[in-house]
Amino acid sequence: MRRIEGTTILAIRSAQERCAVIAADGQATLSNVVIKSTARKVRKIYNDQVLVGFAGATADAITLFERFENKLKEFGGNLKRAAVELTKDWRTDRVLRRLEAMMAVANSEALLVISGAGDVLEPDDEMIGLGSGGAYALAAARALRQNTRLPIEEIARKALEIAGTLDIYTNQQIFVEKLQW
Repeated sequence: MRRIEGTTILAIRSAQERCAVIAADGQATLSNVVIKSTARKVRKIYNDQVLVGFAGATADAITLFERFENKLKEFGGNLKRAAVELTKDWRTDRVLRRLEAMMAVANSEALLVISGAGDVLEPDDEMIGLGSGGAYALAAARALRQNTRLPIEEIARKALEIAGTLDIYTNQQIFVEKLQW
């Protein structure tokens, strides 16, 4: 998987809590300059039934959000099938192939990471960290999940706060979207 720098995305799904969350910092950078500190990198799509978070180039991510939502419509909301079909297009289309982004997607059925390298991966522990601060946030989330009884929404927020103290491309403007089922 290609390493995307300049953001932090953390996605957590919990069948027990009957919800999924995707959290992101708000920092948008251009090279080594902060351009915006309140960028929204997470949204709900497909009639608010699917959470999507992105790491990478903003215009590329928006293009992929739209394409992914169209795939969800085409395949009746089947998250895994839509992800695989998007990845096929992403790898074979001459224009899409140049897009530089990664997505974390979640619904009541699954949590996946999707990349232009052809990856559609479902993590064993229902947690994904993307971007330059993703590994820090993921490590913090794993520790919090194993050693506390905090709800996943709070785990995601605290994990991003921790990542923001380590990664220069992660700020403390944290946005968390929650999907309940």
